[in-house]
Amino acid sequence: MPCAEDGCDRPACVELHIPWDENRRVCAAHARVLGRQDGIVADPDPDGADELLDDG
Repeated sequence: MPCAEDGCDRPACVELHIPWDENRRVCAAHARVLGRQDGIVADPDPDGADELLDDG
């Protein structure tokens, strides 16, 4: 499954739980940025361990 962010073709490996919106599955890079917002909880997918080690 690709990252939910527009224009990103990386594989989704993290589910973001967003209190004010629907949950989103995103890549590791977007999870690092978006997961810093207050209230968002990043839940890594255990089957996506290889994608968590993002090469850029």
